[in-house]
Amino acid sequence: MDTRSGHPRTGRTSAVVLAGARGLALSVVALAGSITLFVLSVLSIALIVLGIGIVTTPWVLTGVRAFANWRRLLAAQWCGVRIPPGYRPLPAGANPWARTFGMLGAPATWRDLGWLMTDMTAGFATALLPAALLVYPVEGVALAAGLWRVCTDGSRTGYWYGFVPISGQGSALLAGLLGLVLAGAAYALVPALLRVHFLLTRSVLAAGQGGLAERVRVLTETRRDAVDSSAAELRRIERDLHDGAQARLVAMGMDLGTVEALLDKDPAQARHLLAQARRSSAEALGELRDLVRGIHPPVLAERGLGDAVRALALRLPVAAEVNVELDGRADAPVESAAYFAISEVLTNAVKHSGADRIWVDLHHVAQDGGALRIAVTDNGRGGAALGAGSGLSGIERRLGTFDGILAVSSPAGGPTMVTMEIPCVLS
Repeated sequence: MDTRSGHPRTGRTSAVVLAGARGLALSVVALAGSITLFVLSVLSIALIVLGIGIVTTPWVLTGVRAFANWRRLLAAQWCGVRIPPGYRPLPAGANPWARTFGMLGAPATWRDLGWLMTDMTAGFATALLPAALLVYPVEGVALAAGLWRVCTDGSRTGYWYGFVPISGQGSALLAGLLGLVLAGAAYALVPALLRVHFLLTRSVLAAGQGGLAERVRVLTETRRDAVDSSAAELRRIERDLHDGAQARLVAMGMDLGTVEALLDKDPAQARHLLAQARRSSAEALGELRDLVRGIHPPVLAERGLGDAVRALALRLPVAAEVNVELDGRADAPVESAAYFAISEVLTNAVKHSGADRIWVDLHHVAQDGGALRIAVTDNGRGGAALGAGSGLSGIERRLGTFDGILAVSSPAGGPTMVTMEIPCVLS
């Protein structure tokens, strides 16, 4: 029911029209994007024997993965159809040979290429069908209203509408009746037909009989990544403590010892050292606060993800708008992963995009067990991409620990939209 209008039919009509518009847009993207990426993939793989493909194939297949992940995100957002990615992470710093054959050796890569062929054929048809079913009845009604005169002079069959031959006003009225029937069918079926497109996508992209083994492998690798990340974080904390707060506290202790010796002999110098110790204590306290904030921000623990992201936005040097729609709180590990992922995306946007405005949208959906969805958009120069050496790859690995999905849309000239989804429930 549409809570704004109070009329269920209004909400249903809006959903039908929106599903038709989405299907039309998706059919255009499916045809153009799938054909382009499939041709580039085939050419790049064929050029491996000449050495050129060793350089181009990882970039092309990364684009294919980004395109597939974008479709996974749309499937979840528009129709509640979850499609797990199951990509094997590449070793950090891998050379072009390792990246190329590592990606070609992954079953998910070949599923992606098979999906491109399906997407440009059956995928195009199933995406276009909702829009066609929504528009086609209008033609039948228009024929009954007099458009038939453009098609025939009334003495012969000059046009067919479905299975109705148009030869005059009588047959045009039949076409109008058929159009009304089709309009009723569209009202009932268009959203479901769009879901059919995504179910077809899932049937090709999702792992088949080897899905369980692939799932175990992905979980093993994400667990290893999580352990490695935790170890690196512990080393960072130890280094920051040793080089920062600990050094200042040691210096402050030495200054206080000197003050104790100078208190009677040279009060002026003692006062100077006391002031210096006070500054050192304030700086050490600030560094400890920064360190704690980097481990788990107090505002995140006390007030939740929404307020923590708003606090992040307030500290940015560019204008930021945050929209939060959360009815509860996720588990602490999920909140932490989402917070640091958003923080990294915002940092990248400020450093590299040249943007002067950023928008953050954060909300939760209940379909398929629930998911946290985050979109970070900036009006910068664009050109961001997933790949080796990219900060976005680290975010993808962080989210992968929770079966999360990361998709990036960043055409040259901008804008850039980074979309993340993490399966979770709110308490």
